[in-house]
Amino acid sequence: MKLRFAEEITLLMLNDEDGEFVRVPGWSMQCAFAGSVLMDLALENRIDTDLKRLVLIDPTPLGDDLLDPTLALIAQSTETQDARHWVDQLADGAEEYRERSLARLVERGILRREEDRFLWVFQSRRYPIVDGEAEREVKLRIMEVLFGNEIPDPRDIVLICLVDACGILRELLTARELERAAARIEQVRKLDLIGQAVSKAVWDIQSSIALAMHPTF
Repeated sequence: MKLRFAEEITLLMLNDEDGEFVRVPGWSMQCAFAGSVLMDLALENRIDTDLKRLVLIDPTPLGDDLLDPTLALIAQSTETQDARHWVDQLADGAEEYRERSLARLVERGILRREEDRFLWVFQSRRYPIVDGEAEREVKLRIMEVLFGNEIPDPRDIVLICLVDACGILRELLTARELERAAARIEQVRKLDLIGQAVSKAVWDIQSSIALAMHPTF
């Protein structure tokens, strides 16, 4: 099974040289994890969303301890809410999402815990083999997308849009790198490679995150 967005965001925020997390505003981190769960549920065809409402499509559990609790929470709701409501609701559980993601990454053999630090196990910049294929690690993939010209993988498009919306890219790149990548980021944001329905869900969740971070706008 490929890593979930919450797991990859955890790795993006982890400094693999010293095992410490990069400093990002608390609300940015919370929105990133909340959005990551909603985006995975959208990609799994469990929810659909627009700016006015988030709709449950299929309540069937995925057998995933990152996604199923949120799916059940949405299924139990007696009122139809918008995506921003769910971003706000899930943001409170961001620390739990991160801790669960860390535990899963350790279990997969991608990280090891050492004196309250989390260090990379594999120095080849690839994750352990899953389904016969070693996957390039998330930081390498994102940098190759931002500073290259190849058409990115659909999941990488979603991930870049998410971390950009939450302001995490500003913490991962230097000011010069961010300026250099600005046009490419805008280009990636406009790519539509994951189907109209899922793309729409991604953009609506992204808009909801922006509204949650800047409620006066």
